[in-house]
Amino acid sequence: MTLVEELRWRGMVHDIMPGTEELLSREIVTAYVGFDPTCDSLHIGHLVSVMLLRHLQSAGHKPIALLGGATGMIGDPSGRSEERNLLDEQTLRFNQEGIKRQLGKFLDFTSQKPNAAELVNNYDWMKEFSFLEFIRDFGKLITVNYMMAKDSVKKRLETGLSFTEFTYQLVQGYDYLHLYQQKNCRLQMGGSDQWGNIVTGTELIRRKTGGEAFALTCPLITRSDGGKFGKTEKGNVWLDPEKTSPYAFYQFWLNVSDQDAEKYIKIFTFLSVEEISRLTKEHQASPHLRLLQKRLAAELTTMVHSKEDLDIVIEASGILFGKGTTETLQKLDEKTFLSVFEGVPMYEIRKEIISHGIALSDLLTSETNVFASRGELRRLVSGGGLSINKEKTENPEKIISAPDLLNNKYLLVQKGKKNYYLIKSI
Repeated sequence: MTLVEELRWRGMVHDIMPGTEELLSREIVTAYVGFDPTCDSLHIGHLVSVMLLRHLQSAGHKPIALLGGATGMIGDPSGRSEERNLLDEQTLRFNQEGIKRQLGKFLDFTSQKPNAAELVNNYDWMKEFSFLEFIRDFGKLITVNYMMAKDSVKKRLETGLSFTEFTYQLVQGYDYLHLYQQKNCRLQMGGSDQWGNIVTGTELIRRKTGGEAFALTCPLITRSDGGKFGKTEKGNVWLDPEKTSPYAFYQFWLNVSDQDAEKYIKIFTFLSVEEISRLTKEHQASPHLRLLQKRLAAELTTMVHSKEDLDIVIEASGILFGKGTTETLQKLDEKTFLSVFEGVPMYEIRKEIISHGIALSDLLTSETNVFASRGELRRLVSGGGLSINKEKTENPEKIISAPDLLNNKYLLVQKGKKNYYLIKSI
């Protein structure tokens, strides 16, 4: 398949300007996608655009990732009902470094090949402009009627649209013109909500230089139940492990619906057509095994984090189902540990109580009320139903001290097979 044929098969083409497919089949093309640097991490809502750049580079073309340092100071009105908070340059530069590290896991920035990826920031060229210079040289090329016809503008007129946001499409259009002139960039890609902004760029190129530039957008990803993709009760699913732990990241993909898994495995992995077709058939034959979800979660966790992180989260995922050991628990960092046991009842006790040593019976009845009475505790211990840090306990008077704590802070108590409690030393 050609690049565009593969993108279509994967469900990654929404709109494509006539001539784009022929251009990509004819020569090595430089193409770019813009990213809004309003945070120091991308989230999974950005992943489709990242995948577009990766497919482009894999097909031999040259990808440019553009960070909107200047446009991030303005705010894109597309798909928004209110104006964004504006960021200062120091914050934007900090965010740029975080995003660059993440993009480096998907794109080859370091090789000497002609199609090595580049990272640019539009602040670097926009900061040189004066207001009068910009509106004189470029503002006169695009009419107000043309700008008002864009959906991103129309939808905001009722709620209010500042002049700052109104000019966004012209500023983004200039980015395309700049890259066209400086780097021979002839294709801009992005989400379908960016079509109007991208086409403004192609029009600006045509009117300023007489040249021809192209556009390709991907669909905005949806969930089969109508919910917003990439959102959980806690908010965005981030690529930064400090914002979303690898365990929570893995669990997000593991828990998508069957219908979404069939769609997402095409979009968010680089598995071949044959491999995806085989996996889909196997999944449909035995959906309870969740083969698609497991492979999807594994591929993405490895790409975004690492194979080591994947091994840890798979091991951690088995803890609640009786497969974990004390050794497994000790390998988990605090963030992953708390992700695994999210929602489990937690008791806090003073650090000195543990450091001096305390009998298990006192800890679980007097200091906490994991057990209502010592008699209940003894009965469960005699029946082999009490585990501390995944090890069965035979002595209700066992002394618990600091070396027993996980991450120097936690004790995991398990009553029977499914009832867990955390004791936190503070």
